[in-house]
Amino acid sequence: MRRTEAAGPGGQPGSRRRMRRLAILPLALLAACASGAPAAPGPGDGTTPRTAGNFRPTGAFGAYLAGRFAASEMDTAVAAEQFGRALAADPNNPELLQRAFLATLADGRDATALARRVLQHDPQALLATLDIVVEEAKSGRFDRAESRLRALPRQGAGQFLQPLLLAWSQVGRNQPEAALATLRPLTEGVRFRGTFALHAGLIADLAGRPAEADRFFRLALAEAGGQSLRLVEILAGFEARQGRADQARWLLAQFSAGSDDVAMVEAALAADLSRRTVRDAREGMAEALLGLAGALRQQEASEFALLLLRLALELRPEFGPATIMLADLLEGDRRYEQASAVLATVRPDSPYAAMAQLRAAVLLDRLDRTAEALAALENLASAHPNRPEPYARMGDILRARSRFAEAARAYDRAIARLGPPERRHWTLYYARGIAHERAKDWPQAERDFLTALDLSPDQPYVLNYLGYSWVEQGRELERARAMIERAVELRPNDGHIVDSLGWVLFKLGDHRAAVRWLERAVELEPRDAVINDHLGDAYWAVGRHAEARFQWRRALTLGPEPAEIPKIEAKLRDGLPVPPAAVAVAPPAAASGEPPAATR
Repeated sequence: MRRTEAAGPGGQPGSRRRMRRLAILPLALLAACASGAPAAPGPGDGTTPRTAGNFRPTGAFGAYLAGRFAASEMDTAVAAEQFGRALAADPNNPELLQRAFLATLADGRDATALARRVLQHDPQALLATLDIVVEEAKSGRFDRAESRLRALPRQGAGQFLQPLLLAWSQVGRNQPEAALATLRPLTEGVRFRGTFALHAGLIADLAGRPAEADRFFRLALAEAGGQSLRLVEILAGFEARQGRADQARWLLAQFSAGSDDVAMVEAALAADLSRRTVRDAREGMAEALLGLAGALRQQEASEFALLLLRLALELRPEFGPATIMLADLLEGDRRYEQASAVLATVRPDSPYAAMAQLRAAVLLDRLDRTAEALAALENLASAHPNRPEPYARMGDILRARSRFAEAARAYDRAIARLGPPERRHWTLYYARGIAHERAKDWPQAERDFLTALDLSPDQPYVLNYLGYSWVEQGRELERARAMIERAVELRPNDGHIVDSLGWVLFKLGDHRAAVRWLERAVELEPRDAVINDHLGDAYWAVGRHAEARFQWRRALTLGPEPAEIPKIEAKLRDGLPVPPAAVAVAPPAAASGEPPAATR
């Protein structure tokens, strides 16, 4: 069956983009490292002959190769150790020094000594400079930090970080007016003006200038569109301190409505609205590093983002938002053990504790410790008796494990905590509907899908899933076609939804139109066994038997579900029965004609 599932109510996507790897050293470095390697063994010298299967390089050369491989796998601990060994054997190699520094920083170790050595070779190296600036800020030497930052060119990431860190260094020297003078012109520019305005607002707030802070915060909110929990948290705190607690709670509630993770921490954040999110210059610097890390993460520059988060946590070790983002980056690279260890550092009294615990449970499941994951979610649900999110996440885990009846019961418990359902709750009913359908309880599944559509009528995945299910059952064919056509309008480049439209047309007997839509679906999802199988059926129905057999053979190579394999083999052997005549209805133009140009 071809039904497209959206992310579950827990908000976990089906797959995550891999983090970009630590850049591999130039091949020229091999020669530089090779100077520390022993001579290769040869025949007759009493050593094992060197072959592809048993060659084990040693010395600087071997350490470099081991470090390079570890870096490519994002194993920062081994990379730091091995690059350190190679550097000890070749201490004047600047590229090796840079790589050892980056690996050490990425692993969360003290990289300051290496940073100082990097700066001897390259005085304007950005990350090494930032590492030293962080060390000086931790020691209260803001004058030295400011001098280093003034010498840093405003290019690349420096054009964003240099003025922000410079302003916070000036705050550290008790010069808030100078700090605001540094940022004010940048709030009137084009690039990053929202971020500069946010930090100007934080500085003005600390300096006791609420009117000016309010103006900067409103600019930051307008530029960002309220899409950041951290921004909302900062603004809510400011609103509460100005006596506008209702507005503060409204900001948090509006943002939490779209995210299970945020909903879990809304109460904790609202419980102490007057708490300052940034209390001094060090925390302001950490905030700046977090802000750039978030921007880089959105641009898929995750390696650089991870390094900035390590620096932010050097300045502010219990910085909840940075810890959560770092764990998320590690999870995205499938480093589940490391991500779990990072989340474990979030203190139980942190307002972000429940978010960390929710994500930690998912990581346990990813580590195939599903029983522990479910137990952790049960405990979280007990600790937060009014929140549906732990049971929703439990349902997601069970559904992904094909434990559909159990998943449906978990969703039952989540829905029982909702109260009157709202539009945003359609995902829970949709997820429970899938669980019921897979558990062969179609009447309950159908009710859930219809409820999801009542709550949010134009959800393409629900329209597609329900419509396709009706097609497979031979029921409500005209209504199913209308629903799937609407889903295609909403998601014209989703091959699974386009396949559904082709399949309903095939079931209705409009085989030529089915061929056109199914060909489009195969273009969009060429390696999907179900779609290729469907196209084979449509080709057979219009007399294109050789092409049909080609598609069926191709479907067999694409990993079909086991139960489908004998069916496809039977079609290859016997073909299909004579297809029924086209249903005598007047199909809408979109369905009976070519796929619309917008989808091509």
